Amino acid sequence: MRASVRHHTEIAVPADAAWAVVTRADVLQHWFPGLTSVTWDGEVRTVTTGTGLSLGERVITDDALARRFQYRIEGGFFREHLATVDVFELGSDRCLVSYASDADPATMAIVLGGAMQAALASLQQQLEAGEGPVLDAIAVPAVLVAATTEEAAS
Repeated sequence: MRASVRHHTEIAVPADAAWAVVTRADVLQHWFPGLTSVTWDGEVRTVTTGTGLSLGERVITDDALARRFQYRIEGGFFREHLATVDVFELGSDRCLVSYASDADPATMAIVLGGAMQAALASLQQQLEAGEGPVLDAIAVPAVLVAATTEEAAS
């Protein structure tokens, strides 16, 4: 059986500012609590959790026009998985970020739901403050971040 979970938060920044973070597959560990490292090969993002579990996440949608970013977790505890992050413009200086996860088994969607809610809170705090690890990370080109992250994991 599968389940879906969705959380959202309003953030007092332009939609493009939130999108600039969401679309950077290589910086997720800076706003998604519980991740210790991320590597990105241009198609698959490999995340490592604080417990040492590594999961491959295949990016399947990176649509700047719709501001939609989707990925599938491959393997691990999942038979199927799809995550969707949407950024909606609410005005010139605020947006809504929605983070949804559809998973089989259903319990994994519920587990991810709490983590997604914490991730959105972290994203909101850093973007509204105008500072934080994720904003420092996106200031560096993705190629350099990926190389630095891989070197740190060695």
